[in-house]
Amino acid sequence: MKHKDLFTPEQSFHRLISGNEIYRKVCRNPADISSERRMKTAHHGQKPFAAILTCSDSRVPPEHIFSAGLGEIFVVRTAGNVAGDFEIGSIEYAVEHLHVPLVVVMGHTHCGAVAAALEGYSKGDIADEIRLGLHGSPNEDEAICQNAMHSKKRLLQSKVVKAMYRARKIEIVCAVYNIQTGRVKFLTNEAPATKAC
Repeated sequence: MKHKDLFTPEQSFHRLISGNEIYRKVCRNPADISSERRMKTAHHGQKPFAAILTCSDSRVPPEHIFSAGLGEIFVVRTAGNVAGDFEIGSIEYAVEHLHVPLVVVMGHTHCGAVAAALEGYSKGDIADEIRLGLHGSPNEDEAICQNAMHSKKRLLQSKVVKAMYRARKIEIVCAVYNIQTGRVKFLTNEAPATKAC
């Protein structure tokens, strides 16, 4: 990958913000999904500017939420946006081999997995994993934020991710997507450099 093709974490962050603003104003994704774009990414590979770890919920489509086209964001989805071995391995690939500068752990409102964890459901590893990060919070909105931050901590248990994060080659931020309004709210103390959202 050429140096000019690389984004900084700040550039990636602001591109996500602007993409979300577009998403909230239009009825269709205006991003490039053309046959020409398919051919280009097929022959020259992908160069995503961000990686998103988010929930499998069908109401949470990251490419649309951020008005992204083919090859622009690397998406990892699992119920409750938990970070297990496979999810962490996927993020390792994104930051180490695709040179993605920004990782976003994105929860969402009305998350069934978080609700199940709060209700004490314990027949699956996902609810148990979510509950580990909740610190006894009874509030669902707060729990959704805590769950995203817990997944960030899990990502930082990876030697690859941790080393790149400490070397400031990547940033990892947390966010919550409102499934009703379409707005992505980045957690204020998590945003890179500007601390703005």
